[in-house]
Amino acid sequence: MRVGLVGLGRMGAAMAGRLAATGAEVAGFDLDPARGGLPSLAEVAAPVVILSLPEEKAVGAVLQALLPVLPAGAVIADTSTLSPIAARDFAARAAASGIAYLDAPVSGGPAGAAAGTLTVMAGGDAAALEQARPVLDRIAARIVHVGAAGAGQVAKLVNNLLVATHLVAAGEALRLGRLAGVEPEALLPVINAASGRSAATEVNMPRWVLPGVESGFTAGLMRKDVRLAMELAQAVGAAPEACGRAAAVWEDAPVADAEDFNRVAAALLGGERA
Repeated sequence: MRVGLVGLGRMGAAMAGRLAATGAEVAGFDLDPARGGLPSLAEVAAPVVILSLPEEKAVGAVLQALLPVLPAGAVIADTSTLSPIAARDFAARAAASGIAYLDAPVSGGPAGAAAGTLTVMAGGDAAALEQARPVLDRIAARIVHVGAAGAGQVAKLVNNLLVATHLVAAGEALRLGRLAGVEPEALLPVINAASGRSAATEVNMPRWVLPGVESGFTAGLMRKDVRLAMELAQAVGAAPEACGRAAAVWEDAPVADAEDFNRVAAALLGGERA
């Protein structure tokens, strides 16, 4: 099985490694030749091509170059996080060239990609998803067809807005406990056996925040996702108050974009605020 993959950053490289480990022939490309991809984008042409790119502008540029060289009936599974409006536009552009485009953002980070345990949130044609499923099954434990084009991005933005909000809430609540004389290491077993638990307390705090270990996902990428979610909220007339306040914390936190996104929760826990 030949699979094209465009974007060999942390996520893309982890997906490429997982695909290769399961026996796929991976044709990868990245603008940075140091990442070891093929010399030209046209060489990634395959029946299924995965995109793992940082922003809409990059996806648009790749589609412009890639659509003319893909075989008729090919499927592009775009795991990038974008606005739903952009995803719908990309799907229409691809369809005009006889190519199916799935917005297929993922949850699970580079570790999940390497282990093949990602969750894929897919928007687009159901038949195209079935065509891409043998490839996506190699990197994901769960594939959810959310709906039509753009629906996968809506799900991803809602999910990541919750993640961002949960991390802020967990950091602030655990700081309260620390100031009251009980350390997070003592509080987390109680919280995670009770109704206050979340992925922030069950996974992020013990695995990455408290030990200061990097997850592979940057604060800049999470800020981008939170901004996209808040832009979507404005576009549809929603007014998220709690999530909106958490979004403001992400903007103000004294954590550089290049640092791990869990450093924002660590800053709140330690009381480091701008």
